[in-house]
Amino acid sequence: MACICLNGEFLDASIPYLDSTNRSFRFGDGLFESIRLVNGKAFNLENHYKRIVEGLKVLKIQMPLSLTLDKLNELIEMLVESNGISLGGKIRLSIYRSGAGTYMPSLMMGHYLIEAEEMASNYFKLNETGLNVDIYDDVKKPINALAPYKTANALFYIMAGVNARENGLDDALIVNDNHAIIEATASNIFIVSNGVLYTPAIEDGCVGGTFRMHLINLAISQNIKVYECSLAPQNLFAAEEIFLTNAIQGIQWVSSYKTKRYYCDIAKKLVDMVNARIDIEREDQDEINSIQDFQES
Repeated sequence: MACICLNGEFLDASIPYLDSTNRSFRFGDGLFESIRLVNGKAFNLENHYKRIVEGLKVLKIQMPLSLTLDKLNELIEMLVESNGISLGGKIRLSIYRSGAGTYMPSLMMGHYLIEAEEMASNYFKLNETGLNVDIYDDVKKPINALAPYKTANALFYIMAGVNARENGLDDALIVNDNHAIIEATASNIFIVSNGVLYTPAIEDGCVGGTFRMHLINLAISQNIKVYECSLAPQNLFAAEEIFLTNAIQGIQWVSSYKTKRYYCDIAKKLVDMVNARIDIEREDQDEINSIQDFQES
């Protein structure tokens, strides 16, 4: 039986528990996090939790009682075990404002829902066929305090995705009010030029992706230069590579934008680096566990 975790209680996933008065359903009043599972463990959870805390402050939703980082990790591990997931998978954590009211809520306390789903691949894997993308500019993303967070109101991204499908594209690139390219429908964007990585700055209105920051730190540790700056369409034409990043898929390379074609050499190297780092961290944790087991015996 597949399970979900609703406010700390484990329930049958096949039974609906959220009714029509739910504020996330009615008003998009909440946020969510998509968290990758590697070897059955939540990957990069600390950075996800940090973004949750920051996002709830902006939305003025109180953190659900007792949902500390350690408690969240414990609940995820229990849910993963209950759903029989031992290797790759993904977690969706949704936090929404509880209570009634319309545009003036009656309560500020948050409630939460955790869902788990198994994935075929345990490690991050680069897509074999590159993505075909173009710019979506029918509606521009505003630069404001909500921009860096994954709120429950995703209609803007859905419209961009619909536009991409109508035009036979794999994804759409989103621009802000200043016509700068900031992200794709569900990913951050990087371009490669002369071996240097460039990615839009948070100040330009992109989502502050957890994998984005993980990759920036990893690249810098490997002496790869990274610049956070505004990207214009002409920068895409000058780039040798473009790739998209998110917490679930990791790195996805882009093969074409309009008439321009791209390689994926750096993207391949970065995926290998990410997976190698995962192996190192797992070995370190295994060693720590062995020492603890020895001391307790």
